[in-house]
Amino acid sequence: MPQGEKSAYTNKQKRKAEHIEEGHEARGVGEDEAERRAWATVNKETGGGKKSGSGRGKTESHQSSAKGGKAGGAASGQRPAADRSASAKKAAETRGAKGK
Repeated sequence: MPQGEKSAYTNKQKRKAEHIEEGHEARGVGEDEAERRAWATVNKETGGGKKSGSGRGKTESHQSSAKGGKAGGAASGQRPAADRSASAKKAAETRGAKGK
């Protein structure tokens, strides 16, 4: 399989990588770097490309996702309330613009 080939991944893994990539891009990470990080996360959590089927493969570990969520929460807790409020308002404004 050539490097970068995604045919061995399940649809669920592809959706997961896409969602993670969108999250990174929303935080200002470049498109290529966001894609690289997304697939690295999927590979770490699911053990790489898998074919679907009963009893195949190993269980998924969501350690990477949990670790990222905890780190983000701890970091924002250190910021002053006014800064957190401004960030929340900006994020809500951005979400509103996407829906239109």
